Amino acid sequence: MYRNLEECILDLEKNGQLIRITEEVDPELEMAAIHLKVYEEGGPAILFENVKGSKYKAVSNLFGTVERSQFMFRQTWDSVKNVIALRNDPMAALKNPFKHVRSGIAASKALPMKKSSLPSDFKEIFISDLPLIKHWPDDGGAFVTLPQVYSENPDKPGIMNSNLGMYRVQLSGNDYELNKEIGLHYQIHRGIAIHQHKANKKGEPLKVSIFIGGPPSHMLSAVMPLPEGLSELTFAGLLAGRRFRYSYEDGYCISHDADFVITGEIHPEETKPEGPFGDHLGYYSLTHPFPLMRVHKVYARDNAIWPFTVVGRPPQEDTSFGDLIHQLTGDAIKQEIPGVKEVHAVDAAGVHPLLFAIGSERYTPYQKVKQPAELLTIANRILGTGQVSLAKYLFITAEDGQPLDTHKEEEFLGYILERIDLHRDIHFQTNTTIDTLDYSGTGLNTGSKVVIAAYGDKRRELCTEVPDQIKNVSDIKNPRLVMPGIVAIEGPQFTSYAHAQEQLKIITDSLVAQGDIDSCPLFILCDDSEFLSETISNFLWVTFTRSNPSHDMYGKNSFYQNKHWACDNVIIDARIKPHHAPPLVLDPNVEKGIERFFDKDGKLKQDN
Repeated sequence: MYRNLEECILDLEKNGQLIRITEEVDPELEMAAIHLKVYEEGGPAILFENVKGSKYKAVSNLFGTVERSQFMFRQTWDSVKNVIALRNDPMAALKNPFKHVRSGIAASKALPMKKSSLPSDFKEIFISDLPLIKHWPDDGGAFVTLPQVYSENPDKPGIMNSNLGMYRVQLSGNDYELNKEIGLHYQIHRGIAIHQHKANKKGEPLKVSIFIGGPPSHMLSAVMPLPEGLSELTFAGLLAGRRFRYSYEDGYCISHDADFVITGEIHPEETKPEGPFGDHLGYYSLTHPFPLMRVHKVYARDNAIWPFTVVGRPPQEDTSFGDLIHQLTGDAIKQEIPGVKEVHAVDAAGVHPLLFAIGSERYTPYQKVKQPAELLTIANRILGTGQVSLAKYLFITAEDGQPLDTHKEEEFLGYILERIDLHRDIHFQTNTTIDTLDYSGTGLNTGSKVVIAAYGDKRRELCTEVPDQIKNVSDIKNPRLVMPGIVAIEGPQFTSYAHAQEQLKIITDSLVAQGDIDSCPLFILCDDSEFLSETISNFLWVTFTRSNPSHDMYGKNSFYQNKHWACDNVIIDARIKPHHAPPLVLDPNVEKGIERFFDKDGKLKQDN
């Protein structure tokens, strides 16, 4: 397999999966715009050979398709899956030891390899020498979007007690002093945050190394949710088919396989404003104080290549990361949460806001009326587990003689809407944590969650067109069918939640006046019902990224019974609120400027 990023690039080019751009390209928005257009077309990886302002080449869209990603790991893929399966189910090795001998050998050969000194082709450079890529028009500066951020446990130093994560890094802009300071953005539950907390308690700075480039396996390892006891660096070696090579310089870990390494320290309680940044939900994450890293030294190997990606409204290249992770870890969540059959973080909704899940329902086998019971226990376990704990909406059910697939999103949601008891099946968690990048809540990291657990016999036939009784209601604007059982309606502008509540009372009262609308259990109040109803992807993105369950879910004939909220029809207010972050919009002048790189069919030209 590949010893470095250059070998991977040459292999992709040889197999017709990479195109070179030799013309000078501006890292200020142009490179990102080209990437987005190529990705949307399902195009090749792109090697930018002439980056304005830098002597280094850059590559993007390496992971642009799942097929290309699997191609890059074709020699080690099966052995890696076996090792992860073994970690998830160690009893399998005891039951059939000879079958798993090769997996054990593969894992032992993947252990990191310490070297005595820096590679001879590593040279010291400055941050200003790097390709400083700005991705979206309102970004605060240039960012590293495929970093491997390395830190060690201050209580147990050493590479086997380290964390390797993909946390975004701001290289320029804002108040950062170029070449001396950069910003790190990570969430409070991440491994590096735990290391920083321990360093803060000791009153000492945390040493951090940022690796950029190297074999693609190292990039993927930085985002993998690995089983307990399998380190990211061991996984990197396992997937690369070659041990991770490293040494220490001035007390900092240096990856010998990386193309670039940035070293520095995070001092206790030292922050600077970081952002804005066009993020994976399809909106900007705004400017907030995040840890400041004081740059110590920056290294680059001879002929180093800078890898990058662009995140935005899904699907984007990071969608492929999610698919790869699912294929590798597969049944891991089943091992962790008994009763879970499937959990799907819905990419079209930005991954974290929305989960679909299938569990088992064995608590009430003798009751005449089937209802969620075990499903609620499972739902609480899901919302307390790793990354999926960031979800705001969890729709969960159990199979009842009918096979279900959470990836068939319209079919799965329809199954739940046919069975939901709106007086019983909606369960809120308020004043809790949500994704740092989600601005639909009440503040940074704060918002609410709702579990919608439906199970049992079919209760209703879902409407397949807008119900007649609401077509001409004056307070119901531009109703459009999204899918069976869901209708989008448009709402007026508003200035506050108090104002929104007044508007929703008018709308819900109008619905009450229309009598029974049971065939349409869910209404979405939005800014543009035509856009929302145009595709299921639009519906999922708008509805679940622009709403906070506790504040934005209303109901026709809503009431409380023993502190449980219930209604006859649900209305989710998915309008853009005054406190929301702005959505990502491309610069039309840049879009016009990059047309020179594409043919009349929108394909990237071979000779640029």
